[in-house]
Amino acid sequence: MIKLLRIYLIFFLPVMLYPALAAKAVDVPADTSIVSPRADSLKIAKRIINRDFNKIYTQNLAPAFFGQEFFQPHKTLLVGDINTHFVLLNSPRSRFFFDVSARVKVRLLKQYGNPVKSPSYMPSANLYYRLNDDAYHPQYLSGSYTHHSNGIRGPSVEPDGSTNVDSGKFSTDFVQLNYTLGKRLDRPNTILSQFGTLGIELHRTLFNSNGGGASLGLPGRYGFVRVNGTYIYNLAKRYQDDIEPNKSDFRNWQRLQFDFTYIAGKMPYSATDLGRRLNASLKYYYQFPFMHAAAFVVGAGYRGQDDYNIYFQDHYFYMQLGIASGLNFLFSK
Repeated sequence: MIKLLRIYLIFFLPVMLYPALAAKAVDVPADTSIVSPRADSLKIAKRIINRDFNKIYTQNLAPAFFGQEFFQPHKTLLVGDINTHFVLLNSPRSRFFFDVSARVKVRLLKQYGNPVKSPSYMPSANLYYRLNDDAYHPQYLSGSYTHHSNGIRGPSVEPDGSTNVDSGKFSTDFVQLNYTLGKRLDRPNTILSQFGTLGIELHRTLFNSNGGGASLGLPGRYGFVRVNGTYIYNLAKRYQDDIEPNKSDFRNWQRLQFDFTYIAGKMPYSATDLGRRLNASLKYYYQFPFMHAAAFVVGAGYRGQDDYNIYFQDHYFYMQLGIASGLNFLFSK
């Protein structure tokens, strides 16, 4: 009996214990049932923030304008600022937002034949990057590269030294870097959004001894360094749904926008001569509920240096009246 017990302990007990010992030697994968949902929730939260910031970037895109401006030195019949945005990157997966703008400014002059002389062609590429995670107090950077020309090849300067506004060439390239700070306040029937932007504009000719793409006649007359600022006060209003009366949504209602540019480049005017170095405007937009992506606009301003290409040496007060349209009017909560 003892002999049989000894044989059992020597041969059969190790065989019976081996599976248990082997199981201890095998690495058991960690239980991710707790970690995985938390990781997924953080990813979703980031994507929600990116989505909300993408809407904020869209709200701040410059709209198109069609109407009339009054009190200009060169009288006009119609004025247009055609500003089409092609948004190429707008994804909750990225904190970047990228669009390309095909902008053209035109003035139909009140002259014989009603000519449109030298429109401003201003294509640009614009990149946005959020700095924080709070869509109710957003902060972000934006950078852009813009070309500005009038498509004419005549001499920019007349033999007597004056600017050739009739057929003179205008061309320059510049980069902009802006910082935007915002605030949003939700109320039962309105949503108030405020945005303040401050930035610097530097023209390529500053970094190129050969002119950097700037046409002759601009250096010393046209400001190649500029400080730009914008303040937007936007109200969205709750409206009853047109199809389902029990539902409602928020749509753009009113907007007040102030823009300014201080021209700090080298020019034959003192740094404190705001009459020649300051551009400023104030615009009021009103959007009826049946206007999908458009608004009526009335505004006034002063141009110390006209932003219409070769006419840059004009300075004057003006008023404008017309309609505006753009992606920035497509507000959604």
